[in-house]
Amino acid sequence: MKRRYFIQEPVYRKTNADPIKVSQMSKKTKLKGQGKDRSEAATGGRSTSVAEEDVREAVRTRYSKLATTSGTSCCGPSTQTMCSCGSLYPQAEIVSLPEDAVAVSAGCGNPTAIASLKPGMTVVDLGSGGGIDAFLSAKKIGPSGKVYGIDATPEMIYRARKTAKENGYDNVEFRLGEIEHIPLDAGTADVVISNCVINLSPDKEQVFREAFRILKPGGRLAVSDIVLLKELPDAIRKDMKAWSECVSGAISEEKYIGALRTAGFDNIKVEDRVIYTHDQLVSYLQDAPSASATKAANVDLAQLVASYKITAVKPKK
Repeated sequence: MKRRYFIQEPVYRKTNADPIKVSQMSKKTKLKGQGKDRSEAATGGRSTSVAEEDVREAVRTRYSKLATTSGTSCCGPSTQTMCSCGSLYPQAEIVSLPEDAVAVSAGCGNPTAIASLKPGMTVVDLGSGGGIDAFLSAKKIGPSGKVYGIDATPEMIYRARKTAKENGYDNVEFRLGEIEHIPLDAGTADVVISNCVINLSPDKEQVFREAFRILKPGGRLAVSDIVLLKELPDAIRKDMKAWSECVSGAISEEKYIGALRTAGFDNIKVEDRVIYTHDQLVSYLQDAPSASATKAANVDLAQLVASYKITAVKPKK
């Protein structure tokens, strides 16, 4: 049976000319089962009142807005916020990349640093956004390799394709689709990377199953992601804006690694973690409704979440 991939609207497809919007699909289009509350899977078995479609809408809204901004996101030199390209990537790498990709970076780490990329590899970037990690990967694997960037936000795909075309990244292709339903064949990738995106998914177990499916036997998963250290205050957990900011959807290390094992991965390693301070989390949530509520209640937000670097391997047999 032919595999179905969920595609958000409007759809942008690669053409010989400039990337353009070529069709408009109904917002009613969805895979069977989408729209119901699957937050229990998203939180590693802990049931919540958060509905899947609410999560997806909040994430789409945030990243479509980011994709169309003319300013910068988090790639300044500051280390006081949770994401800062100045502290996540070597400066030499940042200046070697297209400004349009750097300007919309919203990661919490640098997965390419732990991915063991080599010339000729095929790399898949889940939640590729404006393309910063896809373009870094392209440099590491060379012209004989291939990078696929997967993102569910049409505006991000359009921007990333335009950047790739204007800067001559012929070995990078951006595809529109959800990371729970990756639009690639099984056994495509040598390496799958992701940067602060899996925490956004309402069904993380499905994301890991898909990553496992598209990897070749012996292939490697390398992710940077937000992981929960302590239970979040209810005001933050139920805040869709905080979910879209990579906080509310975080699950514990135990559940994260458990979901990887369930998907079939082995040799799972926590390569590094950076615990966030109260001020860093407050800065990250400044536009979220829960920020004022927690401030009024004088809630200490220190050591609630951390940025993890995790690697795992798909067994050869």
